[in-house]
Amino acid sequence: METTNKPSEDSKWKTIFNQTEVTRLELKVSHTAGSLASALEILKKNNANMKKIDSTPDPESQTHYKIFLDLEGTKEHENIQKTTEELKQLLGENNLKIIGSEKRSIPWFPRKAEDLDLFARKTMEYGAELQSDHPGFKDKEYRERRAHLAQLAQKYKQGEPLPIVEYTEEENKTWGLVYNGLKKLFPTHACKEHIHVFPLLEKFAGYCPEKIPQLQQVSEFLQKCTGWTLRPVAGLLSSRDFINALAFRIFHSTQYIRHSSKPMYTPEPDVCHELLGHVPLLADPAFASFSQAIGLASLGASDEDIERLGTLYWFTVEFGLCQQKEGIRAYGAGLLSSFGELEHCLTDKPEKVPFDPHVASKQKYGITEYQMKYFVTTSFEDALIKVQLFAQSLDRPFSVRYDPYTRTVETLDTKEKIAKFSSLIKSEMNILEEALKKL
Repeated sequence: METTNKPSEDSKWKTIFNQTEVTRLELKVSHTAGSLASALEILKKNNANMKKIDSTPDPESQTHYKIFLDLEGTKEHENIQKTTEELKQLLGENNLKIIGSEKRSIPWFPRKAEDLDLFARKTMEYGAELQSDHPGFKDKEYRERRAHLAQLAQKYKQGEPLPIVEYTEEENKTWGLVYNGLKKLFPTHACKEHIHVFPLLEKFAGYCPEKIPQLQQVSEFLQKCTGWTLRPVAGLLSSRDFINALAFRIFHSTQYIRHSSKPMYTPEPDVCHELLGHVPLLADPAFASFSQAIGLASLGASDEDIERLGTLYWFTVEFGLCQQKEGIRAYGAGLLSSFGELEHCLTDKPEKVPFDPHVASKQKYGITEYQMKYFVTTSFEDALIKVQLFAQSLDRPFSVRYDPYTRTVETLDTKEKIAKFSSLIKSEMNILEEALKKL
């Protein structure tokens, strides 16, 4: 499947690189060894190209699963007709349903790290412009400072040294108040991975309460740990643009800080949120891979699936909890950079449920109040496999592979996607078996 690496200026953000006609089938398959394999053999025999596969338990039967298949071509195509007829003979007339045919479009997505330069001027809000309820809205000096930092971010090109910011005494003082306050809570509220990395950041990345670290030094530390790097951003990006960047192990980080009149509050991500919440976990190998998996799943995803991935990101990377030997601990950056919610999340007030990406991606949430429902993962390794399995069920006729040496991605064909899907299921089963042995 060919695509243009860079869209034209006029249609930069709406480019579609391919349209494909798809027929969706719903199969009821018995929960026995080899039942799905027999159905897939029929697809192979008739050269029916499978673009997507998903499954769910059948609520009407304890012995069957529902399998959803997207096949390339309309139901009028000869190979699709042969496939459906043979599936009916195999499964029975009542166990096969043709849901319909439709034409699907795949949005343009970045193929290399340098493509992220196209996002630089696409911030949705804040940055140089502040809303009227922002603590710094009436502060002319603060607004000018934000405009200056936004310009630095917009001029940045991938591969250049990150802009050095000479922070003011007032900005460093605000940083110190937040830094010292949160550091007192980390030993009893943060996950062990965050606690392990934080002193390393103090030793090697310039973390201290006296001054705000420079992104360049922090980015160099991350790259040595997990291959992640930072790049400056002028304000809030769209969900698609922000999550796309994660596929390349690149995190868009602000360089501005919250207004000094309210050091314990910010209506937006700021440098405290990025460096105290996000960065420590990005230095952990398992969490780094988990975060990248969300990004890889977003490349070429539909608008509906981007919304699901954005919600999934919210309930994990921003507001996730994990079960550890010491008890439930926070790993989400939105928790680790917020005094009030970091304390709130470990109380008995909010509901805590096991992490399931299919459930978390559809969960409603508010952004102006504490969360009343959190998803708890058993480990970042388990969360990684679950997200990779979830990615295979998204409305996308391919999966992608990341090359860490060139920082580029390539698409995988259907055969490779199915093989990866099978491998992930085996990995998840192995994890479950190991967990059962410990009980």
